[in-house]
Amino acid sequence: MRDDLARALAAAFLAGGWTHPALVEAGAVVLGRRPRWLAVLARQTLELYPRPPHDRPRELAATISTRPAAAKAARARPLVQPVNPTRMLENRWRLPVLHGLDDVADLLGVTPDELDWFADPRRLARSAADVPLQHYRVSHRVAVSGAIRVLEAPKQRLKGIQRLLLDEVASRIPPHAAARGFRPGGSVGSYAAPHAGRPVVVRLDLEAFFASVTVSRVYGLWRTAGYPEPVAHCLAGLVTTVLPRSAWRALPRPADDGLLDAHWRLGRRLAAPHLPQGAPTSPAMANLAAYRLDVRLTALAQSWGGRYTRYADDLALSGAAGWGSGTSRLLDAVEEVVRDEGFRLNPRKTGVMPRAGRQTLGGLVVNDRPRVARAEVDLLRAILHNCRRYGADSQNRDGVPAWEQHLRGRIAWVAQHDPVRGARLQALHDAVDWG
Repeated sequence: MRDDLARALAAAFLAGGWTHPALVEAGAVVLGRRPRWLAVLARQTLELYPRPPHDRPRELAATISTRPAAAKAARARPLVQPVNPTRMLENRWRLPVLHGLDDVADLLGVTPDELDWFADPRRLARSAADVPLQHYRVSHRVAVSGAIRVLEAPKQRLKGIQRLLLDEVASRIPPHAAARGFRPGGSVGSYAAPHAGRPVVVRLDLEAFFASVTVSRVYGLWRTAGYPEPVAHCLAGLVTTVLPRSAWRALPRPADDGLLDAHWRLGRRLAAPHLPQGAPTSPAMANLAAYRLDVRLTALAQSWGGRYTRYADDLALSGAAGWGSGTSRLLDAVEEVVRDEGFRLNPRKTGVMPRAGRQTLGGLVVNDRPRVARAEVDLLRAILHNCRRYGADSQNRDGVPAWEQHLRGRIAWVAQHDPVRGARLQALHDAVDWG
């Protein structure tokens, strides 16, 4: 069966009543006649779909074209091409109701043409050499490890659209309980706390976390939320991007040859539609994309008598003293789950930490309870003491902008996890003449 005929029949079927006579009548309008195979096709369709799939017209068309009766329609052509609006059939999280693209445009305050431009369904930005035609500003920074981090920041209009999508839609879909970052009430402390005082703590890292989340996975998330196919495709386009070839060619290579393979893999990921690191929607969407990963690693940790949490791309597992002799088997199992879920571990950042040494997660020491390392607190105390004694500018050797606010932020970080030490540091800060 021709694709255009399958689409026409699907739209005609959905436009009328969902009974055998109604489907046959609708198909006859499309064909201009009533062939014998049409009644058989209608019956086969009803066997697969007891209820009309108003949110899945493309799926219905694909299904119709593969039915046994469709083989007898090889030469048939549609006389008319009906257009039938889609409908949102499920809404388990009480999200904004978006039946079609007009509803999306109304929610976002854009015209249909602007919506098509920002969603970029044909991925024209991939080949656009002119920066004004691209939706993202691309930059990079060199990580402590020497790896190249690619940042894709949406321009003002698209950023506003993404913030609206985050506030009105994405933030209402709950991530897994093990996800402790980028959610209300989540923090580094809540990520680290379940592993405090544990005999063995395992720290792992996901390679290129955002770039590993493909547009097909994001589309699946929107479909799971209940949005019809056209709406899900549009929303997926609004929160994903493809790095232009010219932007990738302009990026430097890592100085460390040991990082070249990971850099090559990053380039492959960025060449396909992905979540951009720099978009306001990416953290929430990545949390949702990792839901199955969190489910499986939580179950794996519990089967070993342990615990699991995740903060963005940082994974943490902890367990009893017996883990020490079997950690390699656990790591193999974790790697298999991670790979099966479409991610990849960064072997350079895997750490197995027994309690006899220092156990750190998210910059916090968790041997006893989550707190900032004593050496970091002592260094901050010394800086504040010297600021008071020799003047604030004397200690800003690296020319850090807004030096006073920078130190205040570091004090707040300590106070968040150790209020007593934080109060002492704040008293030293208040004694400095910042003028």
